[in-house]
Amino acid sequence: MLSSRSKRRYRAITSAYYRGAVGALVIYDVTRKATFDNLERWLKELRDHTDSNTVIMLVGNKTDLRHLQVVSTEDGKAFAERENTFFMETSALESMNVDHAFTEVLTQIFHVVSRKALVAGDDVAVLPKGQTISVSMADDVSAMKKKVGCC
Repeated sequence: MLSSRSKRRYRAITSAYYRGAVGALVIYDVTRKATFDNLERWLKELRDHTDSNTVIMLVGNKTDLRHLQVVSTEDGKAFAERENTFFMETSALESMNVDHAFTEVLTQIFHVVSRKALVAGDDVAVLPKGQTISVSMADDVSAMKKKVGCC
């Protein structure tokens, strides 16, 4: 049990952690029902500390362990629909849909920011034409090689 002082400190830290968030991946383990059961609490905390336009994706991870799966895809989809979030299943072990989950959240964030800019009549919030944001690992690897000076 946390003392009232610890609770205040925790709330201050979480408020700072969530401040300015435009997107979030809320991940549960499809082989552990307890993680799925905690989603409602995690989403409440997230929504209590973020803007209503924050893009949220619910992610069921460890789909490579189908034989141990206790949370069905249908249950995950139904929960995401009920909570008005995006939904995807992934396997970090097999690298299945991990990149796609991040790319989808980034795409949805871009749509939200673009809509806000259109409503506000503000061109500053939209990327300049012709500018590209790269999310590929190849760029990161080549940049690291240049910094290290490796072959």
